[in-house]
Amino acid sequence: MAEVATIARPYANAVFELAKKQRALDEWSRQLAMIAAVASQPAILAVIEAPETTCLDMANTIVRVCGDDLSREGRQLVHVLARYKRLHLLPEIGSQFEDLRAQEQASLDVEVVAAFALNDVEVARFTDVLGRRFGREIHLTSRVDEHLIGGAIIRAGDTVIDGSIRGKLNKLSETLQRT
Repeated sequence: MAEVATIARPYANAVFELAKKQRALDEWSRQLAMIAAVASQPAILAVIEAPETTCLDMANTIVRVCGDDLSREGRQLVHVLARYKRLHLLPEIGSQFEDLRAQEQASLDVEVVAAFALNDVEVARFTDVLGRRFGREIHLTSRVDEHLIGGAIIRAGDTVIDGSIRGKLNKLSETLQRT
């Protein structure tokens, strides 16, 4: 069992990095589960394990059954695994991918853009408050933008919190123009 996990790990890591880059963790999770389910069906296993079945035939059989639900990269993964006779790793690759995904989603990368450099106490305070707000471990980076005048802009995933003086002045200006 440890051997299967060891062999599957580089594939799971590569797929996970690709999914992160594409911002498609949910999509890859779905695809990996589907590919593993298809590959474990008795009728498909019979085709895959038949001695006369070529690697290309194995991959094409799985890809054909998955149809349009499989991305180009998903099809490429199936072909690579078939070429190296590693289709049996699909459940383990999926499992390791889900473990990596759970670890990734337990933390959040946050950028704080401030008018002035943050000291260690401010960084710790931001990290603590944002960790409680989002319910995740926070990986905080900060940078300085002198144009903000004061305050900070916080970017956490898809959430942007504009607490800068410039942002507040812009909002006030918009409000005054509407009235």
